[in-house]
Amino acid sequence: MGNTVSAAEKVASNIVPSTLTKGEEAALPKGHPPIGDRSAAMAGGNPPPECPMHQKQQPKEQPVLVSECPVKHDGAEVNPLNMMPPANQNPAPGQPFPLPTDRQVSSIPKATTDGKQEFWVYPSQQMFWNAMLRKGWRWEKDDIAPKDMDDIIKIHNANNEQAWQEVLKWEALHARECGNPRLKSFGGKATDYSPRAKIRNMMGYELPFDRHDWIIDRCGKDVRYIIDYYDGGMVDEKYKFALLDVRPAMDSVENVWDRMKVAYMRWKFELEDKLKELTN
Repeated sequence: MGNTVSAAEKVASNIVPSTLTKGEEAALPKGHPPIGDRSAAMAGGNPPPECPMHQKQQPKEQPVLVSECPVKHDGAEVNPLNMMPPANQNPAPGQPFPLPTDRQVSSIPKATTDGKQEFWVYPSQQMFWNAMLRKGWRWEKDDIAPKDMDDIIKIHNANNEQAWQEVLKWEALHARECGNPRLKSFGGKATDYSPRAKIRNMMGYELPFDRHDWIIDRCGKDVRYIIDYYDGGMVDEKYKFALLDVRPAMDSVENVWDRMKVAYMRWKFELEDKLKELTN
């Protein structure tokens, strides 16, 4: 077998011409063996490295299949309002079943610059699937079913509707100032625990499984809210299961004053309820 000429070598010998003209031969790099001298090539002659015919070809980079837009988006392409890349409604590679691409309009008004009344739109099941893959989630075929994805998207939407209602309770303190607060932007900070969540954890309570920061447009004034999502156990018939801790961030004097007022009102009502129980 050591003397057998490979099929590749046979093809190469047919492609490479056996003779060169004097002008072509003079153009070869210094020290290059004659092209027609096949014995030198077989003997392991090493042509100069600058010879382009013998330079090693770099292997072509294999394309990576990802569940995203085929156009590469840099940081500037991320939507600053929700810190997400452009919506991806394409099925992911290896996805075990097709998913709906229809989207539900929320009851949360969107802050716009043109004055039009618009509402935020929730992601479709396909968009949610792609987003979870982007965050590192991977499922086996038996781990999840189409019904599960339908439940997940309903739970997601219900949690956001519940969070908005909690925000409106705080915004009621400024109803005279602004009767039409709107959600301007939001972003997830699942592993960036708030100081309040850390203090509760040191007291023995569990950490939230998610956190969002919402920026509310209070008729031209930006107000940041922190939302901690805690596991509430079983999902109810309205697809609610999370316990939400919603409050304005303590990054302004006005927000701190709002939290002090609400804390006083809660203490006052709790005290009144206890007094009623004692007198009944």
